[in-house]
Amino acid sequence: SRLGAEQPQGNEAPPVEKVFDPLHFVAPTEFVELPSKGLGYSEGHPLHNKETVEIRYMTAKDEDILASRALLKKGIALERFMQNIIVDKTIRPDELLTGDRNAIIIAARISGYGANYQTMVTCPACGTKNTFSFDLTKKKVHEPTFLEELKLESTGTGTFMTTMPYSKFKIEFKLLRGEDENYLAMMLEDKRKRKMMESALTDQYRRMIIAIEGHSDGAIINRYVTNMPTLDSRHLRTCYKMVSPDVKIENDFVCSECDHAEEVSVPFGTDFFWPDK
Repeated sequence: SRLGAEQPQGNEAPPVEKVFDPLHFVAPTEFVELPSKGLGYSEGHPLHNKETVEIRYMTAKDEDILASRALLKKGIALERFMQNIIVDKTIRPDELLTGDRNAIIIAARISGYGANYQTMVTCPACGTKNTFSFDLTKKKVHEPTFLEELKLESTGTGTFMTTMPYSKFKIEFKLLRGEDENYLAMMLEDKRKRKMMESALTDQYRRMIIAIEGHSDGAIINRYVTNMPTLDSRHLRTCYKMVSPDVKIENDFVCSECDHAEEVSVPFGTDFFWPDK
């Protein structure tokens, strides 16, 4: 056309016909703040040093997942639900830190059923069951905290180091994730069915501890955990609590029967995603 030559005719691309869909709807999304701020995930993880994660609002399909008897029987309904609402499909729900999982679950529940969660709370004093409402927007976020007296430090690769007060061993440990919580719950249920002595604390330590004085052999870790002095055990629990990010919802509770007053945490019961059931 710049040279003034005759232009060929009939080569124009046919117009694209736009199909109007009156029911077209895209579920909205929101960004959930992660209590961990991305600390606790190794480099290369999609949430490494990330402060938020994008999730989709709940839909009827998500309700089907949560109500699926097959998925509930296998104990994977919640995992499938989280996998469905997290926008970034490279993020595996079972690799999420427990506190981050809780934040996502709470945000998803609010998007589906609102911020008011009415459930039954058992009075710790007299045992009476009370109907109680929680405001899910009033949450307290605990971010990782490092206290100098605990000799606690981050490795920068998703794990933490501390020196035990009694044995003086240097311990490397990790924060528990969804897969760890599921494994520990399965072990606890199995021991109850077989009427074996429960060992929830030491089982948790075996999942937490990565290395002792640089030794990562499972037999060495198991031997230490089995014989761990109480001073070391308390120290490790304190360290874990300090660096473990979490989100909690606590409200003032007054028993209707005995007037006992106490601050209670929201229970994630079976009615959390089924307020009308």
